Amino acid sequence: MNKISFWSDDYPRPTDLPVAAELPTEIDIAIIGGGYTGLSAARTLAKSGTSVVVLERETIGWGASSRNAGITSSGLKAGMMTIFKRYGKEYGQKFWDASLDMLELIKELDTEEGIDFDWHQGGDLGLAFKASHFESMKTRSKWYKDQLGDELEVIPPSKLRAEIGSDFFHGGVIDRHGAGLHPAKLVFGLAEVAARHGALLCEEAGVFKIEKEAHGFTLHTVKGVLKAKELIVATNGYTDQLVPKINAKTFPVGSYSIVTEPLSKELQEEISPKDHVFYDSKWFLNYFRLTPDGRMLWGGRNNLSTTLDLMKSAKILRAQMIRAFPQLADIPVTHTWTGQLGLTFDLMPNLGHVNGIHFAFGYGGHGLHTALYSGREIAWLITGEKTSSPFMEIPHQTYFFYRNKPWFLPFAAYFYRFKDWIS
Repeated sequence: MNKISFWSDDYPRPTDLPVAAELPTEIDIAIIGGGYTGLSAARTLAKSGTSVVVLERETIGWGASSRNAGITSSGLKAGMMTIFKRYGKEYGQKFWDASLDMLELIKELDTEEGIDFDWHQGGDLGLAFKASHFESMKTRSKWYKDQLGDELEVIPPSKLRAEIGSDFFHGGVIDRHGAGLHPAKLVFGLAEVAARHGALLCEEAGVFKIEKEAHGFTLHTVKGVLKAKELIVATNGYTDQLVPKINAKTFPVGSYSIVTEPLSKELQEEISPKDHVFYDSKWFLNYFRLTPDGRMLWGGRNNLSTTLDLMKSAKILRAQMIRAFPQLADIPVTHTWTGQLGLTFDLMPNLGHVNGIHFAFGYGGHGLHTALYSGREIAWLITGEKTSSPFMEIPHQTYFFYRNKPWFLPFAAYFYRFKDWIS
């Protein structure tokens, strides 16, 4: 079994990726992090005529940008009903509109930049893990129609078989905004586009020291020293102690995935007859979909740790998959891997600046589209294209007991397992 991301195995980093041979000595804006957030910011800044360099500790797209499930959806991690209740209708509407804008940005990368990333918008099907969850889904569907003017199609258990080849779930709701894509093709395509617009891409250029100066920053990297007028930290689930005040705002959580061998055409059509992407209603949810070449990708977490053994994880995930799809019992699993997502205490993306350093992170597992948007948002705020962002105008929850290591995650895992049990 391969212990690497299926996506990177299927579409490896292009050997002709336009990376810079040397580190520049001076630049307008430096970006730490070569994933969706950093590359989206770099593309936007370069298009505006700003000189920009992306500093990636590993290689471009090494982190969650090439390890996620390739699923996009409307809304945010905190949930729109919670967001409206917490922040009020005015800001709730702003966040809903932003979530739709995120999906439009992905389409823009396809239609305007010409990136081919196997985009297909078949809708996402949220599945009720328990009958009681289906009642909550019906309530949410009515709320979406009343408050957002948006339709969630309620699928009762009696009609679920027309949408998914499983008898395990208790109904569901379809969000037509949902879509699937190839995350590795997207991140490498985005890197090529950013470079085409003039951004410099530097791999294996980890930053180990930042010095704040009167007119910018001096960055000490493993490839040399660089002066930048502005600095963006775009490391999300891989944020470290480089800027402690930023690290205290987010913490890493592990997410794990497996992929099977390609399924027969008949089995593909049975499992996903309408080309949906899927997720269930547990706190420790599972998400799954068919890959462009017809494999089953099954992901989730039974633990919040970032260091769970991959073979143990694969065993857990495979058992969950077969529980929902007994017809996959004899299909071998070919890949198992993990990636880190960035979580915040309020489950909201966190954009802002600390000591003059701009940052964007905390997408909570909704990072594919949220990261692309957040990178562009930070770039627009720097260039003056925008003067404010709703994500910067709300208070973001932090706790005094967390500064560097998320020691509380094992206790949180027990708590969420208990919530799944009693719900």
